[in-house]
Amino acid sequence: MKINIKDDAQAYLADKIPAGSQVILTTDDGSNKYSSLGGSCAIGNKFQLVILKAADPDYTTPLENNSGYVMHVAPADEVYLGNGLNISRWHNALALKDDSGMLDGALAVVDWRDVSPETEAERREKMQTIGTKIC
Repeated sequence: MKINIKDDAQAYLADKIPAGSQVILTTDDGSNKYSSLGGSCAIGNKFQLVILKAADPDYTTPLENNSGYVMHVAPADEVYLGNGLNISRWHNALALKDDSGMLDGALAVVDWRDVSPETEAERREKMQTIGTKIC
């Protein structure tokens, strides 16, 4: 897979993601250990870039990019990402798009280099609380 990070997005990300960083592009819908967001309204339309200390074995599909990041996606997330995948600035936020159009108009950047993952129980409790407020 390939993603084009447009110049305006590269400039924005330069302050947030160190060059050569290990980064995953993943959903932010409660379906993985990096997301506490819950609710069916977030499935397939909420994404995030997560900065990691080391590669995550669940994210095995390389995501070739023009910014020098070591990027991967999970095989399960590939279904949401089409041809022409790109990140640009849009209304003072990051937008994730592909040839089908807008995938997420508020792509988050989350630094997990010094974060301990939540337990399954902690994540479920947070998802139930947040889920009632977003859908």
